[in-house]
Amino acid sequence: MRQIVLDTETTGLEPKQGHRIIEIGCVEMVNRRLTGNTYHQYINPEREVDQGAVEVHGITNEMLADKPTFREIAAEFMAFVDGAELVIHNAPFDTGFLNHELRRLRAEGGTDFGTIEAHCEVTDTLALARRMHPGQKNNLDALCKRYDINNSHRELHGALLDSEILADVYRAMTGGQKKLSLDGESDEGAGGGEQVAAIRRLPADRPRLKVVRASGAELEAHAGYLEAIDKASGGNCLWNRG
Repeated sequence: MRQIVLDTETTGLEPKQGHRIIEIGCVEMVNRRLTGNTYHQYINPEREVDQGAVEVHGITNEMLADKPTFREIAAEFMAFVDGAELVIHNAPFDTGFLNHELRRLRAEGGTDFGTIEAHCEVTDTLALARRMHPGQKNNLDALCKRYDINNSHRELHGALLDSEILADVYRAMTGGQKKLSLDGESDEGAGGGEQVAAIRRLPADRPRLKVVRASGAELEAHAGYLEAIDKASGGNCLWNRG
């Protein structure tokens, strides 16, 4: 399974007002493992960057003056993401800008790539976080704190840095138990697709263990707890599926 964790930075908040992408950052995961393969590009938006946006990401007009336009990097970018699942925090924002750039490219006589969704499945980690943690803050900083992800080096927004951080957050959100210690060794949990240390075989003459079964009251309490998890997660409690 190939996944691309993606983030963009832009000149402003609304493509309908002519705002454009100025940075794309992507990190690749295969079977939930970071491959070290990345895509990172600053882009000349052919317009001014709003001052409010500069205060968020620190990317100035001067920094972008000699960078390629989206038209010049579109084919390379689309080849990198083609066929992958895109993992994006607040995906409608980024896909909206990407589709705006693709429409603009087509209107200017460039390659007709269609929409980004025609090439990639899209997973929105913000929507996922809201289902998992209703009523709580679910921005990237809040999720880093919740899942003990170090983001102390994140002073400003940056597409590649935010993608790298989101990759760690996404794996923590979706991987179940993060660490499993067996025989003193620690590996990623099975939910993360990582290898787990082998369990030593017990001696054949070992006495049989006593089996203690749950009482009716305990089973009823357990079922109630699973129902609460199912409700809080929007019907995504795996243990409550027949």
